[in-house]
Amino acid sequence: MVNHETVDDLDTGLSPEDFAALRENLREQRLFRQEQLHQLSTAAAARADAFLDRRAASQIEVRVKLAASARMVLADVEAALERMDQGRYGACHLCRGPVGRERLTIVPQARYCARCQQVKEAAR
Repeated sequence: MVNHETVDDLDTGLSPEDFAALRENLREQRLFRQEQLHQLSTAAAARADAFLDRRAASQIEVRVKLAASARMVLADVEAALERMDQGRYGACHLCRGPVGRERLTIVPQARYCARCQQVKEAAR
């Protein structure tokens, strides 16, 4: 049997206002990351014709790492918005318990409750 828990079934402590504010925060983060990726790709294209000296090479390396990080955060943000749309936002991906209001307020794209996040990080 499949468990179809929704946000209302979880004790996340989120009010409808909290949920709306978190959705808006995630949308703003998505726009920021999309713009960041656009700027990084524009800067990389402008540098493509430049002679690759050590400084230019290190700048390219930094841009590549920033872009990878931005893509990762963007994917997390989009996944959180999708969970909101599907009524699964606020459920931990490991224990299926509530993530909790404080954690979601700090990290709105969080996939794990604080306890499961600690377990995942300790396993690294």
